[in-house]
Amino acid sequence: MRRSFNLGTILSIQHSPLSYRDAGVDIEAGDALVDRIKPFARKTLRPEVLAGIGGFGALFELGKKYREPVLVSGTDGVGTKLKLAFQLDGHDSVGQDLVAMSVNDILAQGAEPLFFLDYFACGRLDVATAARVVKGIAAGCELAGCALIGGETAEMPGMYPDGEYDLAGFAVGVVEKSAIVDGSRIAPGDAVLGLASSGAHSNGYSLIRKIIERAQPDVDADFHGRPLREALLAPTRIYVKSLLALMRARPGAIKGLAHITGGGLSENVPRILGETLTARIDANSWPMPPLFQWLQQGGQVEPREMYRVFNCGIGMVAVVAKTEAEAISNELCAAGETVYRIGHIDQRAPGEAQTLVG
Repeated sequence: MRRSFNLGTILSIQHSPLSYRDAGVDIEAGDALVDRIKPFARKTLRPEVLAGIGGFGALFELGKKYREPVLVSGTDGVGTKLKLAFQLDGHDSVGQDLVAMSVNDILAQGAEPLFFLDYFACGRLDVATAARVVKGIAAGCELAGCALIGGETAEMPGMYPDGEYDLAGFAVGVVEKSAIVDGSRIAPGDAVLGLASSGAHSNGYSLIRKIIERAQPDVDADFHGRPLREALLAPTRIYVKSLLALMRARPGAIKGLAHITGGGLSENVPRILGETLTARIDANSWPMPPLFQWLQQGGQVEPREMYRVFNCGIGMVAVVAKTEAEAISNELCAAGETVYRIGHIDQRAPGEAQTLVG
């Protein structure tokens, strides 16, 4: 027997009107979040911002200080470090991670980050948690000198488990065309400098979580002067202000910059090298930080795999002329960085890898 329903039948079995809240979306919570994060964003604004959070689009005036401005853009997320943040209630630092991953990338081409936008997606919006995350994003923008100019909060019931969310970030910067850093001037004999990282940054966390699962550590136990959880969730270092100041004071001194992200030292340094060049990196030229020693021992990770997955203590690599290496190192140290001379550039032999760490 065929059954059919007409509109009258459907209406007769409804018990009450449905609202967006019944479907799992709380519009009032979204409004409350916007109100809460506006003061954080306001602290990051630059004079070029014409309209920021609250409108349908953010307006930014480029200005006239550049003769041949080239816009540089970048986008990234935080990856599975978020899973650890959910587990350890580490929502305060992942916002800085989000900013760092994009602004450090565009910095690697010599660009000054101008503004940043974020995308926060969840199944059910927890205003307090989201505010902690966005406060961290604003803090990251302040460290990078860029404006948190806008963003999007998406509450999508059924897409994410309760208590979880995902993040994406988008940065736009500018560089004078003649000042683009692209590695094209790197030559044999150049020095390779390594700027210290603040920890694992936002890379390798699928392996980190696997090591934690195996080792079952007490994350609240002392780990070299702080709880292990803090070492595991330390926010990504932002190198913008120190390196921009150097590049402005010494135009052309930085021949190449490599942000050490996924792929570690082994796979990121080659991105700035010509096919005929290789970087020879001395693994003994800087101390392996305790966190990476612990990860290597806890996971019995082979040294080659360590340098292919993690930054191992070096978050940014700069290639400079050998004759300028000492002066540049001193200036970066005076700006607050910890700098090591970790290797040199050599002519590449046939079939040789473009980065050799050993």
